[in-house]
Formats: sequence, C-alpha cells, structure tokens
Amino acid sequence: MESIAVFCGANKGIEPYFAEQATLLGKTLAERNIHVVFGGGSVGLMGILADAVLANNGPITGVITEQLNQLELGHAGVKNMILVESMAERRTLLIKGTDGVITLPGGYGSMDELFESLTLAQLHQYHKPVGLLNVNGYYDPLIAMLDNMVKHGFLKKENRNLCVVAQTIPDLLDQMSTYEYRAIEKWH
Repeated sequence: MESIAVFCGANKGIEPYFAEQATLLGKTLAERNIHVVFGGGSVGLMGILADAVLANNGPITGVITEQLNQLELGHAGVKNMILVESMAERRTLLIKGTDGVITLPGGYGSMDELFESLTLAQLHQYHKPVGLLNVNGYYDPLIAMLDNMVKHGFLKKENRNLCVVAQTIPDLLDQMSTYEYRAIEKWH
C-alpha cells in the first residue's frame, strides 16, 4: 500500500487512548512511507494524526473545504493542502487514487466518509480495503448494527465483509495488505 485515506474525528474524545492511537497510526504510516490523505484539520484526532505523520517525516496531503479553512481549522504544517468547495467534493478526493481507507473513532463526518467508501465498494466503484480501527471497542455498537443489517436482510454478508475490522493497527494493516475485493453482483 502506497497511500491510505484516514478518516477521524475533529475532536479528541474524552479518553486518552483515542489520541494515543491516532499518534501511533500516524507514526506507523510515516515509518512505512505510506502517503496519508486526511481531512486537512488541525484539531482533534485529525490534527494529532497529521502531527505524528509530520514528526516522522511521512508524506501527507490534506483535503479541506474553504469554509473550514477560513475558520482557521486547516493544519498549517501540512504543505500539500487541497481546498475544495463542498464536503461531497472533499469525500471524493479523500479516497481518489488511494490504496485503502482507515477510519479512526469520530463522529458524523467520519461516519459519512466511512459509509460513502463502503457504499462505493458495494457499487463496484472503489475496490480497495475499507478499514475500521476499533479502538477499545469504540465501534462495537456499529459492528453489531452491520451484523443486524445482515440478519434482517438489508445487507448481504459478502457486502458486510467489505468493512475490514481490527482492534490494533498492525492487525488492521495486515488484513488490508492481503485484502481481496469481493462485492456481490446481485442485489436481490
């Protein structure tokens, strides 16, 4: 993998392990010389991730809306910053040309980006792994919901498997590096 889009919160969360994992992910990706594409923010887990990539001399690109950048939320240390008009354009550029996606804990924006990626994978428009880093069980309720969608017939099991889940960074990166895209063709 040469490039990974990372989706994560514009907040830090209340537990220190969220920030610790964002730092560790940024450091790990930089050490592996994997180009990080992220939301361009200087706050929350986004800022922590970017700081870790930069501190370890890793390649990084930010994609941020002009509105958010004008609110002084853009990361000043990230030299390769792409300004866009809309969140829809931002989501598209975040994953364009990447070799995978990792979602750290976050809120609505992170969920929007995660589900956009999974939907594109289901529609055969994105063929790379969509990873979910389940830090300290943060995503357990979401994982249960995905399984519930399968149980009730709203999501095919094969498409449920488009979401790669792990609790540790090494495990997630290992799963992503051996990932084989398999979405189903039939909808009914």
